[in-house]
Amino acid sequence: MKHIGITGNIGSGKSTVCRVFELLGIPVFYADIHARKLLYQADVKDRLTEIFGGIILDDGQEVDRKRLAEIVFHDTAALSRLNAVIHPLVRDTYQSWVSHQNSQYILYEAAILFESGMAADFERVIVVTAPEEVRINRVCARDQLSREQVIARMNNQMAEETLIRKASYIIDNDGNTLLIPQVLKIDSELRTF
Repeated sequence: MKHIGITGNIGSGKSTVCRVFELLGIPVFYADIHARKLLYQADVKDRLTEIFGGIILDDGQEVDRKRLAEIVFHDTAALSRLNAVIHPLVRDTYQSWVSHQNSQYILYEAAILFESGMAADFERVIVVTAPEEVRINRVCARDQLSREQVIARMNNQMAEETLIRKASYIIDNDGNTLLIPQVLKIDSELRTF
């Protein structure tokens, strides 16, 4: 079974592309979803509270993702501390998930695949791209964030040009280029390499 990474900056449409792969029967591990679930684990919540203080907790004493995001997306050192807690646990969850899969290849979807150092674990990496304005508009609409909040998050991600240089495959998700033919072409290649 081949392990394939899929990434792209915020608003590029990684999840949409992954759903197309899933329709083709390809299992997808959504790293960001698993990372969010970890925030509800008592040991993780305690560790993050030690690092960032009680300010990250809501009235119900759970991690408030928006408060945490406001801290880490304006402070790269804080983002690194968060990632140091979360990413090893996501990697462990992935390994457990892999043991239950049976497919020619599987996808690991993550926004910060290269930044986390995980890209080296995959035989190929797919990068989903979209123009910056398209990405900003998508995230503003999806997450109810201001343009400034989206740009702050984008500034903490690897430049799209760098992602493209590191990619094995590129999927253009600009809203005009058809996605399915691009996915089908990559799927065909991944089933035969």
